[in-house]
Amino acid sequence: MNTLPPLKSLRVFEAVARHLSFTRAADELCVTQGAVSQQVRVLEDALGVKLFRRQHRELRLTSAGERYVLAVREALRLIGAATAELRKDQQPGRLTLSCLPSFAHKWLMPRLGDFIEAHPEISLRIHTSFEVVDLARDGIDCAIRHGPGGYRDLFAEVLLTEELTPMCSPPVAARLARAEDLVGETLLRDFGTEWADWLGQAGLSSERFRMGAEFLDSSMAMQAAIDGRGVILGHTALARDDLEAGRLVAPFEARVPYDCAHWFVCLPGRETTAEVQALRDWLKRQAAAFPTPAIAAARRSVPQPLPFD
Repeated sequence: MNTLPPLKSLRVFEAVARHLSFTRAADELCVTQGAVSQQVRVLEDALGVKLFRRQHRELRLTSAGERYVLAVREALRLIGAATAELRKDQQPGRLTLSCLPSFAHKWLMPRLGDFIEAHPEISLRIHTSFEVVDLARDGIDCAIRHGPGGYRDLFAEVLLTEELTPMCSPPVAARLARAEDLVGETLLRDFGTEWADWLGQAGLSSERFRMGAEFLDSSMAMQAAIDGRGVILGHTALARDDLEAGRLVAPFEARVPYDCAHWFVCLPGRETTAEVQALRDWLKRQAAAFPTPAIAAARRSVPQPLPFD
C-alpha cells in the first residue's frame, strides 16, 4: 500500500490524459490549471517518470503515460462502481437517471407522472447535463445518451430514433407553400444538425438562406421557433408533443434521417436490477408509441453530447 501514489493525483492524471489539456481537465474537476499541473508533478515525482510531453504546442502522453493511464482508468472505474453499489445498498429504491436537458424537458417530463404513479416504491432522481457523465464515478444508475452509438464498456440499446424536418410556428408556416419560400425566413440552428442535408434533398443550396442563432439546447431552439423567431430543422421525436398540440407545424413532408439516436445505457449487469429494469421497461413502452426510422449511416463527424446526450 505504501507504493500507491495519491488517489487525487491519479484522478487528475486520468482527466488530463483524456482531454490532453490541463485547462479542460481543470474545468472538469472545478480546480485551477495550476492545481492540475501541481498534481501531475506530484504523480510524476512519485513514479520517477514523465507522463506527458509537449510537442508542437500540443500535450501528448509519453509511452509510459499511455500504459499507465489504461490501468489507472480501470482502477478508477472499479472504485467508482464499488462506491456506487455501496451507496445503492444504503438507499434502496433510489434511482438516478442522467439525460440532456432537452430530452428531459420535451420528452421525459410530460410522461414522467405515469412512471411515478406506476412505481411509487422508486425514488427517481433526474440528473440533466450537457456533459457525458461517467456512470460509475458519478454514481449514475443509467442514462439516455444522444449519439451514434458505440458506447464501450456499457450496456446500450436504442430507445428512440429520429428524422429531421423543418418546423415553425403556425403564422410562419402560413407563409411557406414550398421549400423555396424558406429563403425569406431565418433558419435557426440546433447544435449537431445541418440544414445542408435537408436543403440539398429539396434541390436547394444552403448558401441562399439566412442562418440565424445556433442553440446548444434543442428545447431552446424549439421555443424560439414556437415564438416565431424562425424555422428550425426539428427532431421528430422531441417535437412530437408540440406538433400534436399545434405549437409547432411541420410544413413540408420531406424528412432526412438522422445519424444519432437516443440510447438507454447503464453499466453491464445493472440492466436487470429491479429499479433499472422497471425504468428501462417503462421507457421502452413509452418509446414504442413513436415511429422508428432507421438510423442513418454516419455521413459526418457528430459531436457526442452534448450529446446524451
